[in-house]
Amino acid sequence: MAIKKKFMLLVSLIVVLASFMTACSSSSDSASGKKDDGKIVIGAAMPTFDDKWVSYLIDSLKATAKENNVDLKMVDAKNDSSKQLSQVETFVTQGVDAIIIAAPDPSAIQPAIDAAKDADIPVVLVNRMPSDDVIKQVYAYVGSESVQSGTIQMEEVAKMLGGKGNVAIITGELGHEAQINRTKGNKNIIKKNLDMKVVRESTGNWQRSEGMKVMENWIQSGDKINAVVANNDEMAIGAIMALEAAGKLNDVVVAGIDGTPDALEYVKSGKLKVSAFQDPMGQGKKSIEMAIQAAKGEKLADKYVWVPFELITQENVDTYIEKWKSAGAN
Repeated sequence: MAIKKKFMLLVSLIVVLASFMTACSSSSDSASGKKDDGKIVIGAAMPTFDDKWVSYLIDSLKATAKENNVDLKMVDAKNDSSKQLSQVETFVTQGVDAIIIAAPDPSAIQPAIDAAKDADIPVVLVNRMPSDDVIKQVYAYVGSESVQSGTIQMEEVAKMLGGKGNVAIITGELGHEAQINRTKGNKNIIKKNLDMKVVRESTGNWQRSEGMKVMENWIQSGDKINAVVANNDEMAIGAIMALEAAGKLNDVVVAGIDGTPDALEYVKSGKLKVSAFQDPMGQGKKSIEMAIQAAKGEKLADKYVWVPFELITQENVDTYIEKWKSAGAN
């Protein structure tokens, strides 16, 4: 009888121990954020949900994750680097398999990189390009090469001007990678055309309203300007509004960058002569693909994954209008 009791007690202990281990395992899975079905879990830290261009990047991330049976966790930093750091730290605590980051301020991204690196979680950066030193520390950077956009934009403007004339450049927020390199691409082409020169340069901080103010000031100065080349479409549209109000739009070639839905309507009407399409759908797709590779431990030959800019003029604008319609743009 004593032996039977001991046996029953041993069985009971085994059952209790097994239940405890199962509970611990379930708790660990829950804390890690990993799915019981074996799905790859990716955290995506976005700079803001309010930006129109970024909204298409987000839609592409979601669609590509769904196509690849990936569990995607998306957060909005509301353009606050410290908030994004906290969100990345939460992803680390959850034990996601990879993290995608589009930084509000690429110069302030290092703490978020460190948090992921300390936990051996690979990071894919998208669209907002930090320094080369930061990119060396992550799995990949996915984006479009800013110098290329400024180059193809200005090449087309130079062609329209016959290689001569006065150019005014409206730049984005000073110090941003896109502002520096889009402007660099512009000036590289101007240097090759000896009869072209930059007569005005000022920042419009990426905003339509500020681009308009800059153009209004230039109009009042009385300087002869043959072309206005802006670092993005929003500032170009602002310049168009100021030129139109002053009755001078027909005398000036205006160019932008990004190929946004709003801008394409201006291209179609002939008011905006040039833009360069930056593809949020392509960047979103590549980012998820790189994050999946990172989660699987696959090696990359090159950390820079470029989604090329594409020149837009009135001749091919309908192609890009259709691209946006396919992406669900209004």
